[in-house]
Order: sequence, then structure tokens, then C-alpha cells
Amino acid sequence: MGLRLMNCKRSAFSLAELLTVISIIAMLTGLLLSALLRARNQSRAVVCLSNLRQMAVAASVYTQNFGGYYPIAYYKSETAEGLTYWYNWDFTTILDRGTVTAVVPGLLWQGQTIMRIQQCPVFRGCSYTQADPYTGYNYNTSYIGHGQYECIQTPTKVDEVKRPGDCALFGDGQWKDGANKFMRAPWRSEGDTFQNREAGTQGYRHLGKTNVAWCDGSSRAVRKCYNQTGNKYLDRKIAPGTGFLSPDNSAYDLE
Repeated sequence: MGLRLMNCKRSAFSLAELLTVISIIAMLTGLLLSALLRARNQSRAVVCLSNLRQMAVAASVYTQNFGGYYPIAYYKSETAEGLTYWYNWDFTTILDRGTVTAVVPGLLWQGQTIMRIQQCPVFRGCSYTQADPYTGYNYNTSYIGHGQYECIQTPTKVDEVKRPGDCALFGDGQWKDGANKFMRAPWRSEGDTFQNREAGTQGYRHLGKTNVAWCDGSSRAVRKCYNQTGNKYLDRKIAPGTGFLSPDNSAYDLE
């Protein structure tokens, strides 16, 4: 009996051995969770790229149906009955004497799409346009879409884009107040009066990268973030984790 008790004591874990096993398990669990989190973020980035690619396809279809013109970024129309229509590239909002009555797919989609495609799966902020049900993407308003209150109102035609593979069309929109769906180039072009250019920056939220759809229909992740443009007044207002695709207008313009 004494021999059996002695053998039993020798087979038990000591406190030091138990703590060592627990620490190893904790370390392995941490590594596993980190790998799972990274894999989840990568899968969301892939979904985001897919969304942007579908937007580029929709833009191509739009240009084929409208004489080669891209959709205008925004314009407003009012009726004698008190209805206001805010036509935007992503959503069209209908207001009755200032009260939102409906939000429907916008100009890009020609009235038909699954509206949730407008939501970046990583972005958790709010839309600067409060009536929008989904948010996270922006459209090159400086050079492609233009708009009713821009210095150039008519949108660009496909054949005006000289470097379609290097001209941004859609991207991950983000700035300090949420998501603004109007992408801006860092420097004002001739006649451009829009001041708050930091509102049109990109969000580098996919493992330090931002996703962009280009005018040639491709979409890819971009790591390089430009938050130093040479304009000290502008650079002070660029939010952390956001920036431009180029320090000048080369990633946005038609040339």
C-alpha cells in the first residue's frame, strides 16, 4: 500500500508544471485568436474589393447607356408639390417639405441594386449624408462625377480619361466626421471652389490599406497613404488613418 501511494504522488502535476501548461495554452490561444482576426479582416477586405468591382461594372454599364458619360455625382430637383429629389450617384433621397419619405438606389445603379452593396464591411462609422442607409464608399467627384454645385457640373466621358488604370473611380471614403461619399483630389483645379478637401479622403482601414476601383474596371488595395500634400492648412485637418491616393492630383485627374 505504501508503495502504491508513493507512485501516485510521483504521477501528479506540480504547481510549477501546471502553471507552465496554462501559460502555453494561453499563448497558443492568443496566437490562434490573432490569426482568426487577421483572416476575418482579410475576408472582409475581399468583400470590399468585390463591392467596388461591382460599382465599376455598374459605371461601365451606365456609360454605355448614356452616351459615354459617367453618372453625375449629385444634383437636386424640386417640384411644385413640395417634393425635393436629391439625386446622388449611390442613393436618391426623396423629401416631402423637408421630411425624408424614401431612399432608393441612385444614379449609378439606374434604380436597381441590392442597396447593401454600398456598405463597406469594415467601416463602422456614420454617413455624412444622414439619410443614407449604407455607407463607406466615395466617388471621384473632383474629376469624374462633378455635380450641380461644382465648378464643372457635367460629368466626364469615358474617352476623356487618358490613364484609366491610374484614375480612381470609387474607393473607401472616410474622414474625421464619418464617411463622405464624394472623393476629392488634394489640390483644387482651376475654378474649383470646394474648400474642405479633407472630407474627401480615403480610409486606410483594411490592415493599413485602402481599396480602390479604377476607371479601367480593376480594383486593388493601395498601401501608400499621403497625408502630407504640401498644403499645411489642409495637412493639419487630415484625420489619422485617412489620406489621399497621391500628394498631388495625379491619382484623380484625367491626364
